[in-house]
Amino acid sequence: MKELRKPRVLGLIPAKGSSTRLFKKNIRLLEGRPLIAWAADAATNSGVIDRTILSTESKEIEAVASAWGIDVPFMRPAYLAKNPYGIVDVALHALDTLETQNDVFDRLIILLPTAPLRTGDDIRNAYNLFDKKKGKFLMSVSEYSQAPFTAMNIDKREFLRPCFPEFLQLQSQKFPKAYCANGAIHILDIQAFRETGDYYSDPLIPFVMPIEKSADIDTELDYKWVQFLLRNTTGTK
Repeated sequence: MKELRKPRVLGLIPAKGSSTRLFKKNIRLLEGRPLIAWAADAATNSGVIDRTILSTESKEIEAVASAWGIDVPFMRPAYLAKNPYGIVDVALHALDTLETQNDVFDRLIILLPTAPLRTGDDIRNAYNLFDKKKGKFLMSVSEYSQAPFTAMNIDKREFLRPCFPEFLQLQSQKFPKAYCANGAIHILDIQAFRETGDYYSDPLIPFVMPIEKSADIDTELDYKWVQFLLRNTTGTK
């Protein structure tokens, strides 16, 4: 019987130079390490990734990455750091560029630098779930800390209106559980990803992470919250 080939797995750390709400957030130091190094260390510690690379258009980020031993095999075009381009475009560019170098992969794990509390164990457990489910797309999520079904908006007359009026008469204990993407881990079958051009495609496997490991740094307040968590909890590094 022919032995099945083990899928090759690429870890991708997307890190653009510009950031609108938190200046140079991808190389912001946290406990003495830039955020990109937190992502790279988690990738290494997972034990399931064959190669991890960082994609950036920024010479400054490239220099920081190189100083921390992170593989930056190419510089991506500057336009990929601007709207309307996003993670999908960055990932496809990375895959295409590596393939021109005859470095071909079967699966892709996207690790945003702004989710530093994700660990190697989290990546490995998510990957094992992906394997078990024979997955094509997996996304890490966390449960909403406050039920979104109580959300309200302000109408044209500047009055409050419930977004989900059907839940107004229900006790919160009867609300269905709701989850949001936490930006920590995306795992994709590359062939399926190329076909759909999206990493939210069906069937989308959830990898549920606790709220205390799901911080996504996008503002100064987010950054301070992660600092607090690191200094007041264990098992997050």
